[in-house]
Amino acid sequence: QVQLVESGGGLVQAGGSLRLSCAASGRTFSSLVMGWFRQAPGKEREFVAGINWSEHISDSVKGRFTVSRDNAKNTVYLQMSSLRPEDTAVYYCAAKDFAYVGRRPEEYYAWGQGTQVTVSS
Repeated sequence: QVQLVESGGGLVQAGGSLRLSCAASGRTFSSLVMGWFRQAPGKEREFVAGINWSEHISDSVKGRFTVSRDNAKNTVYLQMSSLRPEDTAVYYCAAKDFAYVGRRPEEYYAWGQGTQVTVSS
């Protein structure tokens, strides 16, 4: 059973940066595809980024967000730059079995508790 714990959210001004972290336990981390999703109030949960052996970034954040993983630390990161008010949401990390990076929430079987990111204008 995979457990995921996110950290790093908070309040930031537009144009600022934040780095989210997600620590995983319970499975061999290198056997997992890790994804980042977000959900704003009244909206569906949407794919932001995922990583297997390479990065997969949603068009809505491409050029501003990057995803990386440290298999030695069992941790995946989401580096967010040039943040906009429309990036405000609860951000979730998720896990699925290797190797395909799914972009639909239902493809992932483990989820973190979420971390709030608020971007002020």
